[in-house]
Amino acid sequence: MIHWTLEKQRDALRRREISAAELLRAHQERIAAVDPRLRAFVRLLEPGPPADGPLAGVPLTIKDSFDVAGQPTLAGSLYRIGHKAANDSTAARKLRAAGAVLLGKTNCPEFLANYETDNHITGWTANPWNLDHTAGGSSGGEAAAIAAGCSAGGVGSDGGGSIRVPAHCCGIAGLKPTPGRVSAAGHFPEIAHPGGLLGVAGPMARTVRDVRILFEVLAGYDPADPFSVPVPLRDNPPQRLRIGLLDEPAHPAITAAVQLAAKTLQGLGHSVEPFIVNNRDRSIAVWDFFFNALTDELKRQVIANAPEKAHWTGLELLREPPAKPTGLEVATQLAVRDKLRASMLEQMADTAVLLGPPCAIPAWKCRERPAPFLETMAAATPWNLFGFPALVLPFGFTIDGLPVGIQLVGRPWEEESLLTLGAHLEQARGPYPLAPLH
Repeated sequence: MIHWTLEKQRDALRRREISAAELLRAHQERIAAVDPRLRAFVRLLEPGPPADGPLAGVPLTIKDSFDVAGQPTLAGSLYRIGHKAANDSTAARKLRAAGAVLLGKTNCPEFLANYETDNHITGWTANPWNLDHTAGGSSGGEAAAIAAGCSAGGVGSDGGGSIRVPAHCCGIAGLKPTPGRVSAAGHFPEIAHPGGLLGVAGPMARTVRDVRILFEVLAGYDPADPFSVPVPLRDNPPQRLRIGLLDEPAHPAITAAVQLAAKTLQGLGHSVEPFIVNNRDRSIAVWDFFFNALTDELKRQVIANAPEKAHWTGLELLREPPAKPTGLEVATQLAVRDKLRASMLEQMADTAVLLGPPCAIPAWKCRERPAPFLETMAAATPWNLFGFPALVLPFGFTIDGLPVGIQLVGRPWEEESLLTLGAHLEQARGPYPLAPLH
């Protein structure tokens, strides 16, 4: 039952074919059996009796960047030792209110500042498809736990691909919503202005249908989130769409998966046409300013204030800027971002969805960071800059048996259209194998 979809687990609980205690025990036994090799969990939580709700009794996990009351939120950093959250993050509160059982908090890189999940507390998280390879980052622990059958689904966060890249690496589905659609209140680092323009909380699960179930629980207005907007949930009946095919450079297996998805979409009655993103390189550079150049200075300040703890696993990623970013430079980059976003919205006025790779490569070997990394992840980062929703789902394999995914990008607030389209692609693709971890 641990490899059942979230939907199947939920339905079996409702029909009383299994009990919540049986399902919980099965997942706890699975965690005990495989997590010593995966290192997906930072800590296990003591589950209480589940509340009544749409997820009653379903075992889920949450990334260790979201507060859970009474527990530390370490975000992969020894600088955070001693922290204890006073309250649940909005994501944790909503999952519990829906009846979900929170099994544990999952691993992430220090300060979420890497595409590989590695730190000085839990170590690096392995990929359940091949333990020598990375689970991706920064929501790598969440992706590995879900792919390995330790969890039916959960919540990650994404400021530059941190939900989508691990989903791609581990053969699961993940949604980066529009900022404000799913509350990120109670997340560390805080998702607020100006860098918070990039970051969001979002659901992860083994199928798109499961991701939608979680999205419908998590979505909604939250005054504690400065980006939150009261957008109601919507039904999106099937319709023929105009879909743009992105020509992003990628590993042959990923390109083949994207091409297969394009043919599948055409077979479903959609129009698929080539699409070139205007100002692509400029958009990547502006994202890099907000995600790296601006936050690197904050990381240096943390390290300078505690030199005896200067052990950050991402030190090698800190670049020496020519000068500290000024207020004028931040304001200028914000204005450039707004113009680039407006241009992208105009480009997509008649194109509902874009199809392309999540990133340029499959899961790489642990601690063998490929280069040039900014370009390697360029398929993911512009959509954080623009604030567009993006969905990743598995759609193929490398010759070595590693999973590869495809990415669907939508216009702001059109998550339901992405999820509907992704579910149709998933159905046409057929069942995706489970990670062969015993």
